[in-house]
Amino acid sequence: EMCIRDSLEFTWIKGSTLEELINFTIEKYEESNIALIQKIPTPIKPININHDTRQITLAYFDKKSNVDYIGVVQGIPVCFDAKECDGDTFSLQNVHRHQIDFMEKFEGQKGISVILLYFSLRDEAYYLPYRDIRYFYDRAADGGRKSFRYDEIDKNYLIRRSQGVPLHFLEALNLDLCSRN
Repeated sequence: EMCIRDSLEFTWIKGSTLEELINFTIEKYEESNIALIQKIPTPIKPININHDTRQITLAYFDKKSNVDYIGVVQGIPVCFDAKECDGDTFSLQNVHRHQIDFMEKFEGQKGISVILLYFSLRDEAYYLPYRDIRYFYDRAADGGRKSFRYDEIDKNYLIRRSQGVPLHFLEALNLDLCSRN
């Protein structure tokens, strides 16, 4: 039984980056009135600006960003970060303490926090629920591995190319929601 509606009819895009695939997916979700999710821009402080072209030529990050995307899926608040891995081991250095803290607070407000993780060599994307991220993070903090391996993640959360959407993560979100009830 579905906890959320996820019917879509669109075409698959090949040769795109993870961010482009996510942006395309969330655009299609919005057009279908299934979800409203926005990319959160990373705050920067411009140092040099070319006054002729009005382009920033040098800048630095103004403050730490928390997550890449935030929104709502049929009344359910969601936030997620997009990460890529070019092997079978994902270093937890790629998930910062302030991101873990934000996700924990978001979950505390009855939201859903996840990481969408793309294994580029395998051409597979996974939905990592906050509880799994937290487990790996706490294991590292307790002196364990500072990474996790492909074989440690829950393969039930594979994000499929479904309904014509390249990263149809609502199926995995639905699985996550149903497991919480």
